Amino acid sequence: MKVASFIANRIAFNRQRSFSRFIIRLSIVATIISVAVMIVTLAFTNGFQETVSQKVFSFWGHIRVQYKQPMKSSIAEEEQIEKNDTVAQAIAQNPNVVSIHPFATKYAILKTKDEMEGVLVKGLDRTYDFNHLKQFLKEGRWLNFNDTTYSRDIIISSYTANELKLKLNDRVVIYFIKPDGSLRPDKLSIVGIYKTGIEDYDKTFAIGDLKLIQRLNGWTPDQIGGYEIFLKDYHQMQQVSDDVYYNIEKFPPEWDTKTIKDLYPNIFDWLSMQDVTRNVLIGFMIVVAVINLITCLIILVLERIRMVGVLKALGARNWTVQRIFLQHSTIITLVGIVLGTAFGLGICWLQRTTGFIKLKEEAYYMSEAAVKIVWWQIALICAGTLLISFLVLMVPSLIVRRVRPVKAIQFR
Repeated sequence: MKVASFIANRIAFNRQRSFSRFIIRLSIVATIISVAVMIVTLAFTNGFQETVSQKVFSFWGHIRVQYKQPMKSSIAEEEQIEKNDTVAQAIAQNPNVVSIHPFATKYAILKTKDEMEGVLVKGLDRTYDFNHLKQFLKEGRWLNFNDTTYSRDIIISSYTANELKLKLNDRVVIYFIKPDGSLRPDKLSIVGIYKTGIEDYDKTFAIGDLKLIQRLNGWTPDQIGGYEIFLKDYHQMQQVSDDVYYNIEKFPPEWDTKTIKDLYPNIFDWLSMQDVTRNVLIGFMIVVAVINLITCLIILVLERIRMVGVLKALGARNWTVQRIFLQHSTIITLVGIVLGTAFGLGICWLQRTTGFIKLKEEAYYMSEAAVKIVWWQIALICAGTLLISFLVLMVPSLIVRRVRPVKAIQFR
């Protein structure tokens, strides 16, 4: 055991110039790149998926409760439902639920002297927790609600503001489409400008007072478009949705529950495709690292074939000689893993600090690549790389068993 370790260390840290020294360095560099690429790929994929999904959840909640309309578009006005405090309280008591809020939407046209733009006004009430949306607010403030009448505040997207050449605190004429098809004008003050980076939202929605929509539709204060439910863990969406629909007593049969994945399947299908890309890239990096290490070990064995013959002639067992090369290769792998991890985490830190990798926001829903480091994934990459490399390196080390001492000593 000690003899094998001593010889392995002498070979590994030998400063004599040789072809094997170049191969060892090349193998270490390849391992560094492979480990770093796997770490960066996971961190960027995690960050991308979390950022996009959280943007969708923050704007619409995780689950929507509204009137059952099987063919309804995800972006359209809702049929009204009657508020049901008993059901709302039962939903709020679910341990996975953070909050539940009423909402309604209404089509409108924003008009300036020279331009006009269609929007879908999303009405919220004073119970709404605007912390869900705080990441999107670029200028101004949230709505101020009035106890006696509806608020004349409105929040528009930066896209709408640019199209209509509007800025904070401007007054804008808004035309609402009434149920009978006529237009009802009103003047509202722009108190905030938001930007989600999701084109469908920024081009479509404005945020106003729920009371205004109730008044325009001729609804009573107890009539709303539906409820938004926010959860602690988005992985529990389907379970909570089923619990609400099937297990809450007195849940109205004409109501329906839908997760945000049901409403925007294209976005989440796209996010799921990133998993395939991630897995293919990681698999490719593992194959490259393994092939590189196998090649390295074969060259090391062939270069030290005379040493193998001498050791066998002196009575060394096959496993002792194998351990020399396995330990040597393990040193190469460990150095590559440590430096690769440092390099990969360094790139992630640099991206978090400077955001040097920019993205086209219209296509990726963010202006720069997001990073999320999951430490158990980093540990798994390191341990998995070491284990797979060690197991695969057993194959070329078997060459040692076939070496005959007499021929090996005479090998040139």
